[in-house]
Amino acid sequence: MIGKLNHVAIAVPDLAAATALYRDTLGAVVSEPVPQPAHGVVVVFVTLTNTKIELVHPLGDASPIAGFLAKNPNGGIHHICYEVADILAARDQLKASGARVLGDGEPKIGAHDKPVLFLHPKDFCGTLVELEQA
Repeated sequence: MIGKLNHVAIAVPDLAAATALYRDTLGAVVSEPVPQPAHGVVVVFVTLTNTKIELVHPLGDASPIAGFLAKNPNGGIHHICYEVADILAARDQLKASGARVLGDGEPKIGAHDKPVLFLHPKDFCGTLVELEQA
């Protein structure tokens, strides 16, 4: 069902510092900050040859990332994202096998302008999983 790894998302308390770390210390190509108001975050994409790193920072106090950073003040890996060929078929297969899809179960448009769903971390070895339509 899952295809390639699309990205690893890292929640960061200081987006400018994290961006500088990846750009200046690691020599990576990074995007400008991209606000995602529908998801309550601002993201910076770090482009690698085989995948991306998504630096995620809260956009407002109601951001789900704000809660994560309250528990993990230094930041950390927030989720991993896999591509799927058919997000609705993947959702239906996962639900039929007992996996929990977060939210209302309907795909939302994600930071890459493609439909995404999130899967409950308790069903995936303690890892929040995002699925993105390839």
